[in-house]
Order: sequence, then C-alpha cells, then structure tokens
Amino acid sequence: MKRCLVLLLASGLLIGAAVAQAQDADELPVFAPPECAYVPDQPTSDDCLALMAEHPKPEFDRIPQDRLTLSTYAFWRVGPHAVNKYSAPNGGVIGHIPEGFNFVTAVDLSVDHWLQIESGEWIKREDGYYVEPSYFTGVILPEDWNQPFAWVLDTTQIWASTYPGGPWDAASGYLTKRYDMVNIFAEAYDADGWRWYMIGPNQWLHQKFVSKVLPVKRPEDVSGRWLAIDLYEQTLVAYEDDTPVFATLVSSGLDNWPTNEGLFHIWARMPSDPMSGSTGAPDAYALQRVPWVMYFDGSISLHGTYWHNLFGYRRSHGCVNLSISDAHYVFNWTGGAEKDENGDLINPVYVYSSGVYGEPPGQVVTTASS
Repeated sequence: MKRCLVLLLASGLLIGAAVAQAQDADELPVFAPPECAYVPDQPTSDDCLALMAEHPKPEFDRIPQDRLTLSTYAFWRVGPHAVNKYSAPNGGVIGHIPEGFNFVTAVDLSVDHWLQIESGEWIKREDGYYVEPSYFTGVILPEDWNQPFAWVLDTTQIWASTYPGGPWDAASGYLTKRYDMVNIFAEAYDADGWRWYMIGPNQWLHQKFVSKVLPVKRPEDVSGRWLAIDLYEQTLVAYEDDTPVFATLVSSGLDNWPTNEGLFHIWARMPSDPMSGSTGAPDAYALQRVPWVMYFDGSISLHGTYWHNLFGYRRSHGCVNLSISDAHYVFNWTGGAEKDENGDLINPVYVYSSGVYGEPPGQVVTTASS
C-alpha cells in the first residue's frame, strides 16, 4: 500500500522541570525526585547522591526479540539505480526494479553471484547489499513507575557536561552510547530555552541528545488498550486504561511527509505487507516485505523497520517506524484488546506532540542586570 547559561529562576531556585511539565501538559504524575531539584551554585544533596547510587540506571525488563523474523528473512538494499530481474541465474531479463529506495527479501542465496527474491525472480548480487536490521527493543514499565527516564540518541559518543549548559567534559565520567537508558534526576533550562537533564552525579545531557518518555492523560472516551505516540520526543507508550505498560522509540514522518496528530483507531493488522510510493520520482521507494503492519490513519501505519536504525529521530514518509521486535510486540499486544459489538478489535492510537519538533520547550528568561 502507498504511501552561555542563563537559568530560569523562581526566587533564586530552579523549579524541578518535571513538575512544571506536569502542569503545562496533560501528563500523569511522573516526577524527577524532589531531593534532586537543581539549585544553582549549590552541590547536589546527600539524599540525591544516595538515590543516584541506588538507582544509577532504569531497571526495566526488555521485551523479547523477534528472533524468528530477524533470522528467517534477509533484507537487501538494491539500486538506487534500476535493477534487472531475471527468470533464473544467467537467465533472461523478465522485468526490473525501478530506480529508487528499494529493498527486497532474499529467499535463496545458494547460487554464487545471484540471489532469489521473495517474488520468485532472481537479481545479480552485485546490484544489492545485505542490510542488518536493528536489534533494538523497548521496555516493560512496572506498575509503580514514577521516575522519568530517557534513551540516549547521540551517535557520536560525547562526554556529558558537569553542569547544565556546560561544555562536554571527560571529568563527568559519562560517555554517551546510543540506546543507553538513563534516569533523569533533575532538569534545568539554558539561555535558549533548551532542557538539560541530570543523569548522574555531575552528569548533564542536553535534551537534543536523548529522548525522554513522557506519560500522557488518556483521551476522552478511550479505554482498555491504547497507544500514545509523542512526535516531539519520538516515543511510543502503550497503556492499559491509565496505566503505562510499555515504552519504546519510534521514527515518524519527516517535514514533507508529517505524521498527522489526532485520535485514530487501528483499522487493519497484517503480519507483513509490501509498501511503495512515488514511482518515477526522486523519492520513490519500494519495500518488498514490511513486517507487523498496523494501519491507523488511512495508508499510514505502525510497522517494523529494517532499513534504518535511527529510532528516536524522524525518518519516514508519514508512517510510524518501529524496530521489528517492537512492532511484533505491539502487534501481538493490540491483538489482545477488547472487541466491539461487531467483533472488531478496539485499538485507539493517540498521536500528539509535547513540543514543537526541533524547537526548545522553554521560554528564554534573563536575570536582572547586576
């Protein structure tokens, strides 16, 4: 189917930003620990240091990997030029794959220099290359979850800063690693309105380098199992009524192909489906097998993704990209939802933005001249 730091002060005290966020947005009560509230020019409290020592990292169970899909199918990028399809190895040309962003699923790699694709034709192996899918997985949220956390997105490995708004500093002792999970113990804003998160003793990260999980209130008339997708943070949280039970990273639509905000319902669920669009255009694409597809906004779907490993950043033509394992988990989880009077599954999908993507969330406030 197609398709330099000036902190925001209040009586000299920087209020814990998690509390401010809960007042500004329709969020559930998940707060940074009050004993860790940041006070400029003051050391971190002993109580906060003890808390960070006891819980240095989020303590969540990860969902199982979809080993069957990951081991059964070999995903190959072909092109970007047009690629001939053959009736057999060294056989006649019987068609072609148009120029574009194209992937095929290889089912037979036993013949040197050739591969057979899922639709039966053969292509020259030199016309493509194997792409290893992401093994990233989301986490199960415990019932008593109330500690904000985030995934590290940065791919360049930078040192954390030792104070909010400071330079990268090896003295912090923390070097970023993509998909690392960190607890958020305090927040601060810089002169440009960007948040900084304290993830450990004298360890601060700019919000651009992480994706924070924010719970949201249940939309009116929604109950049972439902999904919330935050386009600002690029996260998905699954709920049972008001209880968040699962969280992960996603990749939603780019500027030219935005993912629509609103309340939708999954109207079709398919174990796999081919997807293509814009044939003949510079942005043409064809994906032979897309696993664990859940359509919710016309031809826009949640689905497994093997062609990139940049979850937490926008990447798609409007769909909501998940890792293959995450998509499999969500596919099965939504399959256990309640049914309506017609026997159809009730699977609401709430798409919203907790901020404006690419823009700082805070207002720039300067202190009075001395």
